[in-house]
Amino acid sequence: MKTGIIQQHNTADRDDNMRRLADSIRVLAAEGAELIVLQELHNSLYFCQIENVDNFDLAEPIPGPSTDFFCSLAKELGVVLVTSLFERRAAGLYHNTAVVIERDGTIAGKYRKMHIPDDPAYYEKFYFTPGDIGFRPIDTSVGRLGVLVCWDQWYPEAARLMALQGAEMLIYPTAIGYESSDTETEQQRQREAWTTVQRGHAVANGLPVVAVNRVGHETDPSGQTGGIQFWGSSFVAGPQGELLYRASSTEEERTVVDIDLQRGEQVRRWWPFLRDRRIDGYGEITKRFID
Repeated sequence: MKTGIIQQHNTADRDDNMRRLADSIRVLAAEGAELIVLQELHNSLYFCQIENVDNFDLAEPIPGPSTDFFCSLAKELGVVLVTSLFERRAAGLYHNTAVVIERDGTIAGKYRKMHIPDDPAYYEKFYFTPGDIGFRPIDTSVGRLGVLVCWDQWYPEAARLMALQGAEMLIYPTAIGYESSDTETEQQRQREAWTTVQRGHAVANGLPVVAVNRVGHETDPSGQTGGIQFWGSSFVAGPQGELLYRASSTEEERTVVDIDLQRGEQVRRWWPFLRDRRIDGYGEITKRFID
C-alpha cells in the first residue's frame, strides 16, 4: 500500500496550516498515495505548552468544520486520510481525537487518545479527557488500521491490543520534541528511544508502523521555557522493525512509502509471538504496580 506522510512546521495561522496540508495531500495523491497520515493536532500550533482556557476555542465537534474540509478532500482525491483534531464533545469535555476518513468522504471511525501526558510544556491533562472508546482498529478500504496518538506510542499494551483485534498497521500521529535545556546528547537519546520503542512494537506484533511527527520550533507563549523544537524524524518501519523511511529532524517533508501489508503475514509465520503468549500468566498486568 502506498502510504503518504506529511511532516509540517505549523504557525499561528490556522488557515495557512490547513491550506498547506491540503496542498501536500494533493501532491501525495497525485504520486499514488492511497493512505495519507497527518501529524498530531495538525491544524494549529501545539497549544498545550501553557494552560489557558481560551485555547478551548480551538476545539470543534466531530463531525464539524475540519472533518467537512478533510472529508471533501478525501472524496475529491480518492484517498484515505488519518487526521488529528481537538474535539469538543460537550462544554467542559474535550478529547485529542484521531479521525479516519474514507476515500468516499465519509468518516470511517475515530480514536480518542487514551494516554494523556502532563509534563512541562506538555500540559495535556488540562485540555484532554482520556479516551473512552478503547483500543479499537478502524476498518477502511485500504485495511484495518490501528490508530493511536503520540503518548500512546510508548505503551506496548496499546499496540498489542490493536494487534489482537486484527490491526494490519499501527499509526501514530505525533507531536514530540526537545526541551531546550537538555544537552544535545540527551536530546538524541530521547529521539532514538522514541524511534526504538515504536520499532519494537512493529517487531513484537509483526506489523508495519507509521509515525508522523511535527517539525520546527514553537515558542512557549508564557516565556517560562525556551519552547519546543519538534524533532520531526517521522518514519515508516516494516514488521521486523526495519526502517523503510525516516524523515529529516529539521525540515518539512512529504513523501510516499510503499508498504507490503502481506509481508506481515509471512513474518508472523516465522515468529508466531501471538501463538506463544502465556495468557494464563498475565493476569496481574492490569495492576498499577505489583508489591
